[in-house]
Amino acid sequence: MATHDTGFVEVADLESLEESGRELVSANGAAIALFHHEGEIRAVDNRCPHMGFPLHEGSVDDGILTCHWHHARFELSCGDTFDPWADDVQTYPVDVRDGSVYVDPDPPRDLPPAEHWADRLETGLEENLRLVVAKSTIGLLDADVPYQEPMAATVEFGTRYREMGWSSGLTILGCMANVIDDLEETDRKRALYTGVRHVASDCASEPPNFDQPSFATTDVEFDRLKRWFRDCVEVRDSDGAERCLRTAVAADCSDAEVAELVVAAATDHPYLSTGHVLDFANKAFESLEHVGWDHADDALASLVDPLTTAARSDEQSSWRQPIDLVVLLEDVYGGDISATNGLEELAAAGSERTWEPPADLQSTLLGDDPEAIVDALAAAVHEGATPEELATQVLAAAATRVAQFGTANEFSDWNTVHHTFTYANAVRQFARRTDAVELYRGVFDAAINVYLDRFLNTPPAPIPEPGENDTGRDPETIREDLLETFDEEGEVNEAGRLVGEFFDCGGDPDDLKRTLGHGLLREDAGFHTLQNLEAAFRAFDLASGEAESQSENAVGRRQRVPMIATARYMAAHFPTRREAEQTFTIAARLNRGETIHEGE
Repeated sequence: MATHDTGFVEVADLESLEESGRELVSANGAAIALFHHEGEIRAVDNRCPHMGFPLHEGSVDDGILTCHWHHARFELSCGDTFDPWADDVQTYPVDVRDGSVYVDPDPPRDLPPAEHWADRLETGLEENLRLVVAKSTIGLLDADVPYQEPMAATVEFGTRYREMGWSSGLTILGCMANVIDDLEETDRKRALYTGVRHVASDCASEPPNFDQPSFATTDVEFDRLKRWFRDCVEVRDSDGAERCLRTAVAADCSDAEVAELVVAAATDHPYLSTGHVLDFANKAFESLEHVGWDHADDALASLVDPLTTAARSDEQSSWRQPIDLVVLLEDVYGGDISATNGLEELAAAGSERTWEPPADLQSTLLGDDPEAIVDALAAAVHEGATPEELATQVLAAAATRVAQFGTANEFSDWNTVHHTFTYANAVRQFARRTDAVELYRGVFDAAINVYLDRFLNTPPAPIPEPGENDTGRDPETIREDLLETFDEEGEVNEAGRLVGEFFDCGGDPDDLKRTLGHGLLREDAGFHTLQNLEAAFRAFDLASGEAESQSENAVGRRQRVPMIATARYMAAHFPTRREAEQTFTIAARLNRGETIHEGE
């Protein structure tokens, strides 16, 4: 086949093309559809950009090329689509010389891949198009774009185009960013796709957000601004609260101070909206650690609506009857559920002390005496326990509740123990940013909810103890067996046992994380399941950091409990239809240039 000296390749006889109206040709390995229409010759990529159907089998009328598979339409001369869900088709320059048709199979791109996929990501978000989102996230990572860039664009979109503020979609995005380094390369693409598509779904058909501005002055003392913010949240004044929060950011308050502001309001009443409010707030701050504090203004302002509309647990019967748990907390806090003076006195008494957790603290936290739980925590504060230290202990107890969840309970009660676990994780993660006294309230609130969940461990599912399942098997085989449990319903206890066996047989925890991450991301995992894995990984990492201060056996048990917990939780919720995985697979194959319509 002749090559034109300017890079054009001879591909067809002009007279033959005029007779047939179309031909499928190949140039330097590229499959190209040639059309003779209205006296002009047009050349396009033969693969429909939507699902890869061969465009030479489509129809051309009035300058429009229509794919016959999903009826995507393209302006034939430039390749631009009429249908945003399809994407534009690549066109090729054509030259006619001496009765032959030449095509340039490698023309300059209109946009480099990173810019092209960034534009398509925006369309996928705006139109809530799963396939476009999948192709875009895969394309961006394949173009060596750091995941933080599409994440930042998605955070900006999710906070601007959802009037009701931060919700599950952005929380999922934050969860996926937190675990992305624990995953295999392909699963990192799945993780980004999962987060972005959930944000797009969350914002679909929702009214946009209209910002309240910060105050014209930033010369307001932090304590006063914090007081204003809490007062506005207390009376459910969203506009006033937003102006206060935006002013804190505009005044260049430190991230620790802004965290204190949010934590104070989020713990003025216990366990807001079954823990979601504090968890959302934590994920907003964690997301900013990925995308940068310059996104803080809109990201944190999106927390205001969940704060001001939250259900307050002190107004619910479960916290009041048969034991008034609110009164127990008020006695420690300082006479009111929103007070902190009692906690301040306890913390001041322990300010010069170093605290070590009592040997029986976990059994107390998992016990059935709420007064003993509150007294143990108050004593710990008095003895010098920091919010971070106490939050770590309560998180371990909450993980145990999930690990010991009895399968005889109603299926929906998995969410009950899960909510406590993710709330406790949020408290613990906030302790990285601030040591504000209000954070103690989050610790106490989480511990009370661990107590309320006690009946879901009656009887408790057994947690495999270290060494109990030392079968000597190859850890890789165990991981394969674990994935197989997710293919069958009801393999909850076997999933937990396999995790215990993996540890006993010397498996690398990083391999287990990759396996659990893959098992999660191939499913149509819901909000809570995605949260659960991320919180489990965080709890595991915390336990791994305790090796120097605790016995090897204690650390080993503390490490395995959250991993057993999330494996059991996942097994309870799998398998699913795996529709999202099918879309991801199609997108990956299209981006690689593979043929889809002819099957596997």
